[in-house]
Amino acid sequence: MQYKHSKPFCPPARFNLADVETWHSPDETTQIQQTTRKGRLLNITILAWHQMLMRGTKHQKMYRHPFTLIRIHVNDDTDNSLWKPMWLIVIGEQRGEISPTVANHCYRQRFDIEHMLRFSKQRLLMTKFQTPDVEHEENWIRLVMLAYAQLWAAKDLATHLPRPWERYLKPQSDTIMTPSTVQRNFPRIISEIGTPARSPKNRGNSIGRVQGQTQTQRTKHPVFKKQSKSTPDKQKAA
Repeated sequence: MQYKHSKPFCPPARFNLADVETWHSPDETTQIQQTTRKGRLLNITILAWHQMLMRGTKHQKMYRHPFTLIRIHVNDDTDNSLWKPMWLIVIGEQRGEISPTVANHCYRQRFDIEHMLRFSKQRLLMTKFQTPDVEHEENWIRLVMLAYAQLWAAKDLATHLPRPWERYLKPQSDTIMTPSTVQRNFPRIISEIGTPARSPKNRGNSIGRVQGQTQTQRTKHPVFKKQSKSTPDKQKAA
C-alpha cells in the first residue's frame, strides 16, 4: 500500500499495515467512548489517512481510485487491548463526506444486517417467493421487511417461551428477545391486539376465463451455458 506525497513528481512511499515504522502521521485522530449493554466501557481510537493508493495492475489502474484508510483500536477501561486492530477503507468520490466515526458505526451495523438476512431467508420465506415479474418480487421483499419490523416493534410485548428441550433457558427471564423468540409468541400478540379487517366471506366458485380469451405468452430469453476452458495440448497429452 502507498500514499501520495504533497509534492509533485515525488514517488509514493510504502505503507505496510503490519509494520508501524512505515506509517506516517495520520491525517485525523478521533477518540470516543462507548458503553456496551452489559455496562462495559470501551475506549475507541480511530486513525485516518487520506489520499491513500493501492498497488494496481495493468488492467486495474488503482491510482485512479484514492481512498481513506482507517485503523480502529479498542481498549477497555484499564487500557488493555481487547481485540486486534481493524482496518477499513472508504472509497468513492464522496469519501470526504464520511467521517471516520460514521464509517466505524456503519461497519458495525454490517453484523446486524447479516443476521437479518439469514433470519429473513430461514424464517420469513424471503427467497421462497418465485416470480418472473421483478415488481412482484420487490413488493414481496417489502412485505418481508415489514414483517421483520413488526417483530422488532413487538419485542417488549412478547413472552420468552423456551422449548421443552431448551433446558438451559429459563422462562420469563430478562434475556434479550431475539426475532425468533418474538415470532414464537407472535400469535398470542396478534390475538390480543385483534384486527380492524372484516371477517372473510365466501365468494363462491370463480367463473374462470371468458370463452375465446387468451393470455400473452412470456418472452423467451436465450439460455447461456458456461463452457469449460479448453486445456492445452500438453496437458491433454500428460
